[in-house]
Amino acid sequence: MNKPETIKIDDITYIREDSVTTRNEIHGDLFIVVLQRGFVAIGNRSVLPTGDYLLQNAAHIRVWGTTKGLGEIAEGGPTSKTVLDKCPPIEYHPLTAIMHISCKEDKWTGKLS
Repeated sequence: MNKPETIKIDDITYIREDSVTTRNEIHGDLFIVVLQRGFVAIGNRSVLPTGDYLLQNAAHIRVWGTTKGLGEIAEGGPTSKTVLDKCPPIEYHPLTAIMHISCKEDKWTGKLS
C-alpha cells in the first residue's frame, strides 16, 4: 500500500515531512551574510537554540574583489583580489542581518578552513 503524500484536516492540506527538500539539502549551509554597519562575513550558518545565527569556519570579507558584486563570489568563489580575514565563529541576532546569500560550497572548498 502506498503512503499518502498529503492529508487534509479542517480544510487545510498537510504534506509529509519526508517528502520536502529543505533549503540546506539544495544549497548547503555556506552563506555570505551582510550585517549592519557594513560588515560582510562568510561561513557555515546554523541556528542556535536562542534563535541567533552562528557562522562557523568564518571569515570577514574585507575586500570583495569583484566586478559584479557579492553574487559573483557567492557563485564562483573568491577572486584573486578577494581579501578574507579568518576569524572565530560569529554569532549574530537575525535582525542585524541585511541579507544572506547562499554560496556554491564547491567553489569555496579549502578557502575558509
